[in-house]
Amino acid sequence: MKKEKIIIIGAGLSGSLLALRLAQKGYQVEVYEARKDLRKHDISAGKSINLAFSDRGIKALTEAGIIDKVMPLCIPMKGRLIHDKDSNTFFSPYSGNGDKHINSISRGDLNAILMNEAEKLPNLKIFFETECKKVDFKKNAAHFFDHKAKKKKKVKATVIFGADGAGSALRKSMFKQREVLFSFSQQWLKHGYKELSFPAGENNSFLAEKNALHIWPRGNYMLIALPNLDGSFTVTLFLSHQDGEHSFKSLNSADKIKSFFKEQFPDAYTLMPNLVEEFQKNPVGALGTIKCSPYSYKGKTLLIGDAAHAVVPFYGQGMNASFEDVTVLFKYINKYEDDWQKIFSEYEKERKKDADAIGDLAVENFYEMRDHVANPLFKIKREIERKLEAKYPNDYASKYAMVTFNPDIGYYDAFVKGNAQDKAFLNLIEDREIDLNTPLDLVLQKVKTKTNQIIDDDKTAHLL
Repeated sequence: MKKEKIIIIGAGLSGSLLALRLAQKGYQVEVYEARKDLRKHDISAGKSINLAFSDRGIKALTEAGIIDKVMPLCIPMKGRLIHDKDSNTFFSPYSGNGDKHINSISRGDLNAILMNEAEKLPNLKIFFETECKKVDFKKNAAHFFDHKAKKKKKVKATVIFGADGAGSALRKSMFKQREVLFSFSQQWLKHGYKELSFPAGENNSFLAEKNALHIWPRGNYMLIALPNLDGSFTVTLFLSHQDGEHSFKSLNSADKIKSFFKEQFPDAYTLMPNLVEEFQKNPVGALGTIKCSPYSYKGKTLLIGDAAHAVVPFYGQGMNASFEDVTVLFKYINKYEDDWQKIFSEYEKERKKDADAIGDLAVENFYEMRDHVANPLFKIKREIERKLEAKYPNDYASKYAMVTFNPDIGYYDAFVKGNAQDKAFLNLIEDREIDLNTPLDLVLQKVKTKTNQIIDDDKTAHLL
């Protein structure tokens, strides 16, 4: 058993996984969570009830030895089911390569498993309703307020991790620390989101296709739905806060809410008996991307997960990226043991560019989901890509597949190659050099050549 004491601020998904891994390695771990214990209290407060769980997250939980406990909570989603305004649908598989899929999983249930597994270890303790107010870098101590005892508390440690989300107290302390040349950006979308639902049918039956991520793309806004184990669906409306003909600000009466959903999402509307009540009750969430640098301070503190790189949810990678943080971190913990300055330095060199890349990819995918998935040109591209993935699984992967199904490809590399590949595809289709009838070996050759040209041009122009 190691004697070093480690503090983790935040017992959310990344904090709980990090705590579990560190305790498994023998460190003395204390986790401090500002909220109540979600296993005993409902603390969702309008946050996404379920999340998309894919290969990068699966790899991280496999390394933690708990994947067998998690997979039974998952519902496979094999592709996007696109709904138009006339209630017609078409299915767009995520991949043409085998049975690749993403999974819908309950945020709360997954977090509970991580906490339960962590608390089985004698060298780990979780303190709830204990809010971090600041971190003193000179004394390497975190200052908390214990809401149950109504008193302040100071805790010293060898290392302090900030896994406390987008509003991170550790990040704020780093920003205020004059010794740290700290860079920080927070960019908000003009759109927000609101959680709604489709209830289950009789005997917990699913009233819509179970094994798909449902999307109603409408240009300036969209609706999505993910399945839950009880037969219900978590439905999320992404809509402008106040701009345009339709916005959260303008939908200010029951009649306007009903009229909007009947007109824009008619088949969804028929499955939402509690629409008005939920719409008026549930809060509007903000959508933002956080980037910062550095992640660490002199081998004493490290930001991880959303505290370092919060992203918008449109690639389904927020949780998976945070879990992958732990995978990458432990590569260097295992290599350098207790040399935290070396560990953190090497971790940040690798992770910063990938974290920034998934932030940019997530924003890009917002526009793809709400605008492009129903576009005829995009449909042709996806159909050809699926054929390539099926016939040449070792030679071709779409950008989505690289990001979602290939954890050995970094987000940055997927970003660079994937965007060039998308541009190459669309140019070739638009210039009528390829179509659905072009022999696949010729398509592969043309796409690879064009992709490499685009990457070379971007490097020459110093865009990469």
